[in-house]
Amino acid sequence: MGLGSLTVDARLDLFGAAPALDLRAEIARLRKERNAVILAHYYQDPALQDLADFVGDSLDLSRKAAATDADVIAFCGVKFMAEVAKILSPDKTVVLPDLKAGCSLEDSCPPDQFAAFRAAHPDHVSLTYINCSAAVKAHSDIIVTSSSAERIIAQIPPEQKILFAPDKHLGAWLSRRTGRDMLLWDGTCIVHEKFSVTELLKLKTLHPDAPVLAHPECPAAILDLADYIGATSGILDFALKSPAQTLIVATEPNIIHQMQLGAPGKTFIGAPGADGNCGCNMCPFMAMNTLEKLYLCLRDLTPVIDVPEVIRVRAKLPLDRMLAMAGGPVPVRGD
Repeated sequence: MGLGSLTVDARLDLFGAAPALDLRAEIARLRKERNAVILAHYYQDPALQDLADFVGDSLDLSRKAAATDADVIAFCGVKFMAEVAKILSPDKTVVLPDLKAGCSLEDSCPPDQFAAFRAAHPDHVSLTYINCSAAVKAHSDIIVTSSSAERIIAQIPPEQKILFAPDKHLGAWLSRRTGRDMLLWDGTCIVHEKFSVTELLKLKTLHPDAPVLAHPECPAAILDLADYIGATSGILDFALKSPAQTLIVATEPNIIHQMQLGAPGKTFIGAPGADGNCGCNMCPFMAMNTLEKLYLCLRDLTPVIDVPEVIRVRAKLPLDRMLAMAGGPVPVRGD
């Protein structure tokens, strides 16, 4: 039985019987030997962010990897992100440190149930948030990100009915922003649902001049307290450019690592959960990836992300539509 046939946990157990490895040096060696590019999402552990070739949000990372001549993409993120990388780079080998690194939004929207939902509403165009499986993307009309969705909605005729999946909080926020009445799938992000309004109000009292930055996956009650609402890249950009010296961040707290690197003189406070601290708001799926697992996946080229070609081709169509429409007209609002 080869090493690749063992589970991640079983392969990690081998570390106990082996001499101590300099994991960073070994990862650097394997990156060169495999001609690999290492991607890390903003929500990854800072140790993974620091050794990645690119750090960013999911789609941007996949597009950057596709533009390289790498043979291997090691995606430190969650499974749907690695699937997007494979959709855009079918000729590259895509590996994920832990195949169990999933997403509550993806889990909330099984492909067969989504297909039935679409069939029940044939007069609706399907806008689907990128946080979903490749199979769900294949059943969609247009994929959107939290940064592109509003611009794309502005290009859809007012009389056209829209269904939005899987994040109901993002969908509700977009509905309020655009004035469009959308049929929403009942899915949520377990991380952004855990922020506490009561504890956030207490924190705002302690730091009255600190702007609150929130991701639109948060419930409306949290967004109502925010001074800036946007995607991860937008939140990071606002944090770095804001004249405020203390900022409160209502998204997965590992993004604060990039804020501290870019603005070391500022103070960034993670928005609290119900118990008054932000530890419960760390994504348990993102946390499954570690330096040890990244080393193993580069060494053994497993777990491999495989998207069947028929699904890959169908899923790429709504992604291509998004990329074409993302450069469309800017929404006009009175605010």
